[in-house]
Amino acid sequence: MKLYNFFRSGTSYRLRIALNLKGVDTEQVALDLRKEAHLSKEFKAINPQQLVPALTLDNGTTLIQSPAIIEWLEERYPQPRLLPQDPEARAHVRALAAIVGCDIHPINNRRILEYLRKNFGADEAAILAWCGTWISAGFDAMETLLAADPGRGAFCHGQAPGLADVYLVPQVESARRFKVDLSRWPLISAVDAACAQLEAFQRAAPAAQADAA
Repeated sequence: MKLYNFFRSGTSYRLRIALNLKGVDTEQVALDLRKEAHLSKEFKAINPQQLVPALTLDNGTTLIQSPAIIEWLEERYPQPRLLPQDPEARAHVRALAAIVGCDIHPINNRRILEYLRKNFGADEAAILAWCGTWISAGFDAMETLLAADPGRGAFCHGQAPGLADVYLVPQVESARRFKVDLSRWPLISAVDAACAQLEAFQRAAPAAQADAA
């Protein structure tokens, strides 16, 4: 399998974590978004949306969109589980992941920020304020949900990392990059620290990628 990704992309990062947790090895193909390598005709033939990540399977099928790929992983490689068995707990974990995947990341990703810079004249202070606003709103909600969850352990839910952690850790990394003070979310910080002890998360981190610079 070939994984087309960028070391600093949050969606690529979350998929690398999921692949590592599942023990699935891939050949990584780095696309430097800073040089707009993802906009090439060659990559458009692989992923018409020209976004990372994309995962090309051994049979030539290419999967796109990190939520869809992670769902495929959960179905194709059911152990270890990323979702709990209880339906209500599964909904809770999916909701935590969706706060990041639907409400924080999409409006803070590179193409949105580039549009703000080029079309609205946003300087770096404005970009940091923009990102901090949406990260803070999402993290405030997540912190409250974590505090109210009787099933919370060292991770977002339970004593093993799951889907919510896969989404949360890259967003914490992004928060640091955008200079957001994480001290106001001690539970989120504790989950991030617990995940940082695990090899699956360590190997997926942006700084551990061959193309990191």
